[in-house]
Amino acid sequence: MSNKPASSVNVRRIITDEECQAMIQKSLRTPMVRFLRQQLEKAGCPIGDNFFRAVYCHQKMQGAYISGEGVTVCTNYIRIQDEVNQVVTHELIHAYDDCRASNLEWTSCAHHACSEIRAAHLSGDCHYKRELLRGFTKFGGQGKECIRRRVMQSLATNPDCAGTAAKDTIEAVWEKCYNDKQPFDREP
Repeated sequence: MSNKPASSVNVRRIITDEECQAMIQKSLRTPMVRFLRQQLEKAGCPIGDNFFRAVYCHQKMQGAYISGEGVTVCTNYIRIQDEVNQVVTHELIHAYDDCRASNLEWTSCAHHACSEIRAAHLSGDCHYKRELLRGFTKFGGQGKECIRRRVMQSLATNPDCAGTAAKDTIEAVWEKCYNDKQPFDREP
């Protein structure tokens, strides 16, 4: 039994932009983020620390990659360092895709879906421990179900992926995009 008043039991503290920016800086020192930044530089797309910004987001999301601008981490949907690390890793995979594909068009449902499949798969978003923390307890095939679910959530923000277009597009690009492990030599 909690001694806290009922109104404060499930209240989520919003971290400040400064706290989030410090967490972003800490994430830049993780092995996965360092590796992705090195690979971006090798691909001809070096990024500086100012590529990452902490902002209050009006959409329900933890972060976003915006081509030509960088990565935003949403202060109002992030609570802990691990979430920041995960968001930065996920968004850097999008940045890598944007860098290596000269014709990537984010409004294209197929291009968007492919990058989301890769980011969800390669970033560890759908690791079984993360899924358990989200309340998803299925063990067999959980990883691919998680990737499909998270891609559908992301595509819902793309007006070019309305209705059944998102699901149909995911199925159409799944094999190619799921099996594309670049810049890794194997699944991380």
